[in-house]
Amino acid sequence: MAIRRLFIANRGEIAVRIVRAARALGIHTIQAHSEADTEMLAVREADEAICVGKASAADSYLNIPALVEAARKTEADAVHPGYGFLSESAAFVRAVEEAGMIFVGPSADTIDRMGDKVAAREAAEAAGVPVVPGSDGRVEGAAAAVEVATRIGYPVMVKAAAGGGGRGIRVAQDEAELRKLAPQAAQEAEAAFGDGGLYIERAILSPRHIEVQILGDGTDAVHCWERECSLQRRRQKVWEEAGAACLDEAARAELCRSAVALAKAVQYRGAGTLEYLYDQKTKEFFFIEMNTRIQVEHPVTEMITGIDLVAEMIRVAGGEKLSVTQDQIPRNGHAIEVRINAEDPLNNFMPFPGKVDGLTIPEGEGVRVDHFLSDGYQIPPFYDSLLGKVIVHAKTRDAAIDKLKQALEALKVGGVRTTVPLHLALADAPEVRAGDFHTQWLEPWLAAGNLTADSTGGTQ
Repeated sequence: MAIRRLFIANRGEIAVRIVRAARALGIHTIQAHSEADTEMLAVREADEAICVGKASAADSYLNIPALVEAARKTEADAVHPGYGFLSESAAFVRAVEEAGMIFVGPSADTIDRMGDKVAAREAAEAAGVPVVPGSDGRVEGAAAAVEVATRIGYPVMVKAAAGGGGRGIRVAQDEAELRKLAPQAAQEAEAAFGDGGLYIERAILSPRHIEVQILGDGTDAVHCWERECSLQRRRQKVWEEAGAACLDEAARAELCRSAVALAKAVQYRGAGTLEYLYDQKTKEFFFIEMNTRIQVEHPVTEMITGIDLVAEMIRVAGGEKLSVTQDQIPRNGHAIEVRINAEDPLNNFMPFPGKVDGLTIPEGEGVRVDHFLSDGYQIPPFYDSLLGKVIVHAKTRDAAIDKLKQALEALKVGGVRTTVPLHLALADAPEVRAGDFHTQWLEPWLAAGNLTADSTGGTQ
């Protein structure tokens, strides 16, 4: 069934991205919005828009009955969830499909299976994908956690079986610490995800965070190479690259091969990402989870491959086969993306919603900015602080960093403090230039006072 009318159940920069991809395919777009988002750029760019609830996400972008009813009312053929909100909700998929519409993404069963870290781990093992040594399934209680930790060795990570974003995770150095932390992790996981299930795995010290972009049509699957997302603050990505400079060709080939094997094993449909930890000392990689949606950082993959991942998702959802074979997917140059948040990095990353006054978006060859801003736009305080992403592409990593600095210096978002100073400082950091960092590197670097008004020229 070809998709003629697409309902976009999201907001912000990803909503704009979906509107534009659908428009290029000749598809009529319907933008959902809350009462706080009536002036949002995606609302203005879509063919039509409909209010789905009050400002709070619970009353709008997380309200399944309201979204489904709005999609039905506007005669949508399909619903694109973007990322975040309900993008990995099997209940939302089922509600959309029961209403006679197409969900642009994987099946509810796939989301259920790969969204549970324990089930995803079992699927990876069955497909021959390396996983971090850990529990064979969920662990119930501290005693069971200690038994697993004794077998695999300390330190260990205690993780929520459901959810993500760094919540429900603890690192225990020894048995006494594990007995203390396991109940805390379970309680946090229950509060955040409604599921207190835990599992235990070996802690990989100072790892790199590598992920592989895959595309599937339910039968076939391909990879679109890898990304590195090791620069993180509080387990949240701030800077992403394609490809991963820390990998040699043999490791890259095996990593991508394993991702495709798992995608085929679960008959994946749509765009998805398999995330891995890479041990630089042993050159081992371990699968940790799968994101069954489009990722925030997908543009860097698009820059090095030339593939429109969002358009490919829409085509596949409409019943088409993948438009590319593996040997048709290039890996050209190097791309970097940095997330521009409405936060003050010089004041402990305090959220900074405000009114945009004097917006300048950098342009030029190899420069892309995905955003949802306009002059006079009042950034609402109800949602994630992400304003957009600056993405650059060049022949080499060094050239990409140079281009990133130029783009960031040209970007102006007046009236609001943003994370631009952080990225300018990172672009000048010798460790970042050398590629000498890992997932725990950024926070100590910040704590050491490396980010100051002087270090960024006072740029906001």
